[in-house]
Formats: sequence, structure tokens, C-alpha cells
Amino acid sequence: MNRRPRLALTLGDPAGIGPEIALAALRDPRVRATLELELIGPDRLRPADVPLAPAGRREPFCWHATWAPASWSMGEVQADCGRSALAALRAGHELALTREVDALVTAPVSKEALHLAGERVEGQTELLGRWCGVTRYEMLAVAGELRVLLLTRHLPLRAAIDSITTVRVLDHLHLFHESLVRLGFARPRLALAGLNPHAGEHGVLGREDDELLLPAVEAACAAGLDVSGPLSPDTVFLQASRGRFDGVLALYHDQAFIPVKLLSDDGGVTVLAGLPYLRVSPVHGTAFDIAGRGVASAENLIQALLRAAAWVRERSDSA
Repeated sequence: MNRRPRLALTLGDPAGIGPEIALAALRDPRVRATLELELIGPDRLRPADVPLAPAGRREPFCWHATWAPASWSMGEVQADCGRSALAALRAGHELALTREVDALVTAPVSKEALHLAGERVEGQTELLGRWCGVTRYEMLAVAGELRVLLLTRHLPLRAAIDSITTVRVLDHLHLFHESLVRLGFARPRLALAGLNPHAGEHGVLGREDDELLLPAVEAACAAGLDVSGPLSPDTVFLQASRGRFDGVLALYHDQAFIPVKLLSDDGGVTVLAGLPYLRVSPVHGTAFDIAGRGVASAENLIQALLRAAAWVRERSDSA
């Protein structure tokens, strides 16, 4: 790639920490030396020295103004802030889908605010999948050498467990393999986390691992994938973080994100596997409790931008 990657960054919920960390990332010398950036959000948040996105030419750093309420209260869930976050996300999606930018990075949104705004979805993942017209997509979390794909996302634990089927697990193993190949792994080594303690101990601690998970692993291996499991969930993530596996398929949200956040050290990101473009986000949320106080760290968002730029370069070089 003979130019700097160009990324779009949505500001997320304006009542959360998204705007302040996005502006901090914009000023970071690592970001400015590595990539070009188009920020997307309410114009009233735009610094005076950042131009509006011009028509017909490219500014290295510019602003796309999207719909926003006349006013809002910091640190509170509000329907209009949900609408503002949706408008920014939609604009970023369009830029990425039409290849006007090389990747989309998204600051956090409030699921409750999205619901109040009329979008009763799990989050940005589901919206982007719908807008892209794809049905096969999933959240991939990355922290250092640990890469974890989710079988289920933001569901109550009982609903997540009830949704586990052999067919779904097998499909996600294939999606995980394909996604890691796109990220540069020639033959990814995958592991499947078990559901029950010690992956069920062959039925002593539950039948789900043998009856639902093991057949998916066997079918994946028969199709040529390198998959181990189901493996005890209390050890498999540590093994993967030390390089034994290139990725772990987790069965529910907290099974994935507890190890990811423990190991992220401000560098953890999520990638949306299965989209026609690259989408990356930090692993934290809106942090309403500290929003507007000037104490939020932008490092996780900065790392998301830098990692997205690196993946864009790797994809371009291997194309």
C-alpha cells in the first residue's frame, strides 16, 4: 500500500465518552503519522481547526456532520442521543461500503438509547449486518495473542445456552477459520470452549458438550479445519493467549470478554467478521459515569485505529 490508510471514526453516543476520546485520538501523534481520519458525528463537537469533509477532494483529517439533538445531558441515556449515534453509524457504514474509506472504527453506543430511538437491537453489530445485507457475521475480540469469536452476543445467559446447536457451532467454526485467513493466518488453529465445567467430563457434569459441541468439532475437522475441543473453558483461553491456538470460539458473551478484558491492557479490540468491509471497535462501553469529566483514556480507541490501519495494510499487501 503506497498511501496511508483512510479510516472513518464514528463518535458513538454523544452523552458518553466517545466524543472526547475520539478528539483525543485525532490529536495523537501516532494516529496522525499513521493514517487519515474522517470523524463522524454532531457538528457542534467539531474543533475549529478540523474542516468539514469537502466535496470532491480528500483532506487527511476532516469531519462529517450528522444529525444531532439541539442539546443533551452528559452521562444520561436519551432517545435523541441514540438517534444521533444511529445517524453517525449509518454514515460511517455508507463510507465503508462504498470504499470511500478503507475501514470503519466505531466508538461505543448505549443499547438502551438505541432502543429508545426505535432500534431494538443487540447493538452496532446487528445493525451493520442488516445494513450490509448479510446474515452470517459475528463479533471477533482480540487482545494480544488471544482471538475469540462469539457464538452468541448480548443475550441473557439462559437464552444464549438455549440457542446453542451443532449446526450453529459448525457454521461459526467455518466463519472463524475464514476470518483468520483474511487476517493473515494460512491455516488457523482453532479451539472450541466447552459449556460445562471441564467440558462436561464426558457427561458427568452435563451432556451438552458431548451431544452438541463434539459433533460440530468432528464435522469441522472432516471438512479440513484444524479444530480442537470442546476444551475446558477454565484453561483454553490461557492456552490460546500463550500461542497454542490462533483462536477460540466462545459460547456466550462473558465467557469471551472476561479473558479478553483481563488481557487487553487498553489494547483489546473487536472486529466484525463476515462484513464486506473491515470494522473495528474498542472493547469498552460509553462509561456514562465519567463522561464529560475529561478523565477517560483514549488509548483503547487509539489502539483500535492503529490496529485497523495495520490490518488494512496487510490486506492490501496480500491482495
